[in-house]
Amino acid sequence: MQYKSLFLFLLVLIASSCGPFNKLEKSTNWEELYNGANRYYQEGEYNKAIILYDKVLPVIKGSEKAEMAEYNYANCHFKTKRYIEAAGYFNNFYRTYNRSPLAEEALFMHAYSLYLDSPDYNLDQQSSQEAVAAIQQFVTRFPGSASYERAMSMLQDLEQRFELKSYNESKMYYRLKDGLYPGDFYRACIINFQNFTKDYPESKYNEELSYLLVEVAFGYAKNSAFDKKEDRLNDAIKFANNFYRRYPNSGYTVEVKKFENQTREEFEAHMKLKKEYNERLAAQNERAPETQENK
Repeated sequence: MQYKSLFLFLLVLIASSCGPFNKLEKSTNWEELYNGANRYYQEGEYNKAIILYDKVLPVIKGSEKAEMAEYNYANCHFKTKRYIEAAGYFNNFYRTYNRSPLAEEALFMHAYSLYLDSPDYNLDQQSSQEAVAAIQQFVTRFPGSASYERAMSMLQDLEQRFELKSYNESKMYYRLKDGLYPGDFYRACIINFQNFTKDYPESKYNEELSYLLVEVAFGYAKNSAFDKKEDRLNDAIKFANNFYRRYPNSGYTVEVKKFENQTREEFEAHMKLKKEYNERLAAQNERAPETQENK
């Protein structure tokens, strides 16, 4: 029984190795290969079509048959979800045949392939940046395209990913501020929160980050060296005033007010110490000439 199963398996293997595709793959007739590649493409056998196009494309390069074959070749890679390869082939097609009726579609597919390959917001966004550049190229080159709105929707989705990634990076620094090196992370928080607002002025996260900016600025100032404390306390009060102006009806107002009051109390205590320090310093300077005369 075991030998019979093995024999049947070998028969199937031999039959498959002698099938139509395997015979065609070994052919040296480029017209046969070309027609076979197109046939497999039309039938949705994209992996087989890729193998045959790989053989025939170098032969027909520069001929009138090459244009359609190269577009199909790029689309085979897209259909098999090889998006990076597809993006490259669609881009090459557009650069080679920019006056082709398929040029617009190829440039869109170049951008779309990169878009589909772009990662989630929490991963490195280098490929997403490439997708944005490709989409912008498409909408600039073909503003009247039927795919224009679709491209803009893709662009908006990518921008939202960048925004969410930036927001989470800001919150990461906020969580780290209570670690071993709080001063560094307090400063990083302040810079990130401010940069986020500049980069995404309409973001729904700005209200929360503006509130946290007041909290972080107060903590940074409170733990600062004596000679830097006054300026940093003033910054924290300024951030609180900016918050009230931008978000007069915010649910964070009570918390912001609490940090503002603490900042003002810290400021008064600091200015009192500064005054006492300056008085002692002045007194020492006054006594210094007398000491020199007595010598």
